[in-house]
Amino acid sequence: MSDFAVMWDWLSFAVRWLHVVTAIAWIGSSFYFIALDLGLVRRPGLPDGVHGEEWQVHGGGFYHIQKYLVAPAALPEHLTWFKWESYSTWLSGFALLAIVYYAGADLYLIDRNVLDVSAPVAILISLASIGLGWLVYDALCKSPLGKNDTALMLVLYAVLVAMSWGYTQLFTGRAAFLHLGAFTATIMTANVFLVIIPNQKIVVADLKAGRTPDPRLGAQAKQRSLHNNYLTLPVIFLMLSNHYPLAFGTRFNWVIAALIFIIGVLIRHYFNTVHARRGQPHWTWGLSAVLFVIIMWLSTAPAVLTGQPAVSAAAERFIASAHFPAVRDTVMGRCAMCHAAEPGYEGIHAPPKNVRLDTDAEIAAHAREIYLQAGMSHAMPPGNVSGMTQEERRLLVAWFRQAQRGNP
Repeated sequence: MSDFAVMWDWLSFAVRWLHVVTAIAWIGSSFYFIALDLGLVRRPGLPDGVHGEEWQVHGGGFYHIQKYLVAPAALPEHLTWFKWESYSTWLSGFALLAIVYYAGADLYLIDRNVLDVSAPVAILISLASIGLGWLVYDALCKSPLGKNDTALMLVLYAVLVAMSWGYTQLFTGRAAFLHLGAFTATIMTANVFLVIIPNQKIVVADLKAGRTPDPRLGAQAKQRSLHNNYLTLPVIFLMLSNHYPLAFGTRFNWVIAALIFIIGVLIRHYFNTVHARRGQPHWTWGLSAVLFVIIMWLSTAPAVLTGQPAVSAAAERFIASAHFPAVRDTVMGRCAMCHAAEPGYEGIHAPPKNVRLDTDAEIAAHAREIYLQAGMSHAMPPGNVSGMTQEERRLLVAWFRQAQRGNP
């Protein structure tokens, strides 16, 4: 297979699949241990040093789990460390960021109506913002503010809201949401890599050597773990949002992101409370539903007219192609009934994935997607509802490949 665009698209799919698998492993183990820790019960007759125990049943077997706050008399040599789930999730996520948003910066990362910069500058802004996020967060946790969990979380929320707005002033709406998710996920993984695991290793080494561990190490790890607990659900939403333009394709997208963080906290509060056997605060679901209705309303609020998008040099090559007039007719006839500012296809009220193909600039900007979705495959139109012919598909392929080679 020699077609680079096809191979690159498959690479993106493979890395995305890997990212989903590793994220399931990390989130699954994280949620399990949170539920286990909250559900531990203190019963008479527990061995010395045991903080609590839990009996569980799964897969036809019974599990008896005990948690030691202080190491038992004989600490086993082999300990299972739950860390690679987090590391591999971040690494695969960053690889996906590079494959989709850095390699396709002109299409997915840069909105020249928001900030007109070159691809290298946009990528540097992306990297700097993600790294700076961890430095600011870590400094806040280590400051005197870090001694008050409630005050710290309120300040951190303010930082996240500020970043929600800030990213929309730098990138496309889709990239803004993705970067807010990467910003938050980087904090979570760095918590594991730079605080939780190192602190735990020091504690284990002290216990094996017969020394009393510094209690501050455990307190730091617990605080960072608590933050990870409440940040997980918003990150999942932000990572999925690129498939739903109603979330990111509105002028109120940063407000939507800010509300999503609140909803995530409410849902985690419900499960944390239930797992700790402290009741069932159903009000959290009611309030979450109200906030989500507000989000739905915000997503349909009138957008600010931005005029025609700027045409990049690459897009100009596609427009200058001798095939373009025929391609334009094909796209207008087979695709634009859905992919337009005001779709004419029954039941379609907004262009799918916010992709509009009703102007020359938009067609050229989405040339790669047209080529892959309607030329190299029959993914579009869905079910070929508009009756695109094989000749028209071959025309799309020829147009894309000729323009890629720089031929007129």
